[in-house]
Amino acid sequence: MPPARFSGHGLYVITDGPRPDLLAVTRLALEGGAQVVQYRDKTSDPIRRHEEALALKVLCAQFGVPMIVNDEVALARAVGADGVHLGEDDGDIAAARAALGAQAIIGVSCYDSIDRARTMAAAGADYVAFGAFFPSPTKPDARRAPPELLRQSAALGVPRVAIGGITPDNGGDLIDAGADYLAVISAVFGANDVRAAARRFADLFPPSTPDGPTR
Repeated sequence: MPPARFSGHGLYVITDGPRPDLLAVTRLALEGGAQVVQYRDKTSDPIRRHEEALALKVLCAQFGVPMIVNDEVALARAVGADGVHLGEDDGDIAAARAALGAQAIIGVSCYDSIDRARTMAAAGADYVAFGAFFPSPTKPDARRAPPELLRQSAALGVPRVAIGGITPDNGGDLIDAGADYLAVISAVFGANDVRAAARRFADLFPPSTPDGPTR
């Protein structure tokens, strides 16, 4: 059984700031059916990023959706985020758990490595993320991951997130391979109609039942 603090399935959007309409487009993504929001901003403006992360936390709470901070445990703690997403150079799970608490969602990038996913799941990761599955406009040089990783990682017992170049046209194959969440940046936040783009992804997932998603 997946941990109670992170379960289910659906669209996982990752913000592409800085942008002046960040809150407005994130609201549209939530209205379109996004089930998780990750705040990702690689600029060095701590005041603005703190304000944005705090505002996103409030917005996501209105929709009952978790808000996760990319990389920065300190920022996640400062704004009361629901969790943090860690890359391979962003510290370990134990330190993040100590800083954020037992109920925090801690996700980990596992790229193209089933061995890393096994290690991270054993260390207490709430979900593992694989990718890029397709060429990514956000990270054109990202390592490529085969869909078979999603099948291989089913035995880990934690939700699996697919990322990298995912569109409504190719996302269904990843769900069929075992992805619980599709993580998307440009295909949602770069769309002319953000709400409609999010809805196209959300509609790829099977309906939920009282016992969880059906496949």
